[in-house]
Amino acid sequence: MTDQRRLSARISAIAESATLKVDAKAKALQAEGRPVISYAAGEPDFPTPPHIVEAALEAVRDPRNHRYTPAAGLPDLRAAVAEKTRRDSGLDAGANQVVITNGGKQAVYQAFQVLLDEGDEVLVPTPYWTTYPEAIKLAGGRQVDVFAGSEQGYLVTVEQLEAARTERTRALLFVSPSNPTGAVYPPEQVAAIGEWALEHGIWVVTDEIYQNLTYAEDPEAVPPRAISIVEAVPGLAEQAILVNGVAKTYAMTGWRLGWMVGPADVMKGAANLQSHLTSNVSNISQRAAIAALTGPQEPVEEMRRAFDRRRRTIVAELSKIDGMSVPVPEGAFYVYPDVSGLLGREWAGVTPTTSLELADLMLERAEVAAVPGEAFGPSGFLRFSYALGDAPLLEGVQRLQELFS
Repeated sequence: MTDQRRLSARISAIAESATLKVDAKAKALQAEGRPVISYAAGEPDFPTPPHIVEAALEAVRDPRNHRYTPAAGLPDLRAAVAEKTRRDSGLDAGANQVVITNGGKQAVYQAFQVLLDEGDEVLVPTPYWTTYPEAIKLAGGRQVDVFAGSEQGYLVTVEQLEAARTERTRALLFVSPSNPTGAVYPPEQVAAIGEWALEHGIWVVTDEIYQNLTYAEDPEAVPPRAISIVEAVPGLAEQAILVNGVAKTYAMTGWRLGWMVGPADVMKGAANLQSHLTSNVSNISQRAAIAALTGPQEPVEEMRRAFDRRRRTIVAELSKIDGMSVPVPEGAFYVYPDVSGLLGREWAGVTPTTSLELADLMLERAEVAAVPGEAFGPSGFLRFSYALGDAPLLEGVQRLQELFS
């Protein structure tokens, strides 16, 4: 054999998920007996609500679920997703416009696979979730970063997008609420961006997996909705793919159940791809998701309120650290402070110059794990997930206050 390659160039170029890598390192240290507190994983600490679990148990016992089902998803679930999309995203989509996927990640992957040809450009507001670049790359696309820093609330403008647009621009990735920043675009800005995309014939891939986790200034007030770009600009319906799932809202990360919604012809292409890639999603998870979407929603509100309480705590406590600038997140369960004020200074005998070095210092000296900004774009930031218990959340920040005092 003359070719000594072990892996294809395509697979060799994929970067490991930085968030999972940091979380795995934290868990390994915990297994060694070290009292590490991890803010790394974007995963609710709550159990899946009982009525959803019961639906899954019933599904296990039903022989219908022991067989192949349609690759695009169970008809009942596709209908339930279509109804949720009408209710929460303002898009009157039919069940034939829904494809059920193995988690939101597969929906993101398939969205770019069905839209992109080699060399097509995707405008990616930055900071971005660590998986987007790899999904774009695997589809042959080219990522074009459009950076918005903490001084503008991590929200890109139409002017920035227009400056980045070229004749190769095929799609815009739009995420609100955002992972990693927790930023939520106001309705007027969503509309402006949507009108711009419509005018220039640019596809929009909009990741709405955190759309039900938003917060008001008053904890007792009804939280503002995260307005979907297809609701703000209905004309975008024929050039938009919506990505969503049950993982974050219903504490179902391990169930691996997501979906994509879009024009029927594009979803037919995605279903064809999935028929060869994975076939149908686990029927047990699909039955559980039906219960999640159509059953009682009180558990969702209870979890949202807990996240809101933790959000207020972590913002207040991190803001006490001189050198951290902490924009207040309005959605998801992340806070994304600008930590450039901590760099170039000596802490516990170490002088970090990047957020990656700062994150390593925090893990070694304070036993606190957070994900450095390099995972999401430029250095100089840290992502903290506040989807962990109230007590460890507070203790971890207090360790950082001591380290950086």
